[in-house]
Amino acid sequence: MEEKTLSVRTKVRPRFSEIDAMTIVWHGNYIKFLEDGREDFGIKYGLDYMSVYEAGYMTPVVKLNIEYKSPVFYGQEAVVETTFINSPAAKIVFEYKILCVKRGSIFTTASTQQVFINAQTRELELTPPKFFEEWKKKRGIEV
Repeated sequence: MEEKTLSVRTKVRPRFSEIDAMTIVWHGNYIKFLEDGREDFGIKYGLDYMSVYEAGYMTPVVKLNIEYKSPVFYGQEAVVETTFINSPAAKIVFEYKILCVKRGSIFTTASTQQVFINAQTRELELTPPKFFEEWKKKRGIEV
């Protein structure tokens, strides 16, 4: 069975408050762009934060890798491409590309990993929650 690729594209336009003295986006603000991508992904595919919480879990980011390839300047339109990467482990993995809308070049590549924490006990889940396995099956992703 060929696995489906789930991804979403989110437009971002850096605001004045997100740039530094060099008129480029301050490096920490790229993480906010990744968050925008995850939120849009969750809304599109039914894996939004409140749905996860209502299923009894929280999903903190525990790993972030980011590579800055080219700066984003104030006023440049960019798009965050957020792609779900399947894993048999009890975690959610995303890969990202932040692209220049005008040229199509890559500003940034990144990845994140989130784990499942039981919302009541605050303990780490070592196996994928049932709702997450059902979410994968519903979207044609191998469990």
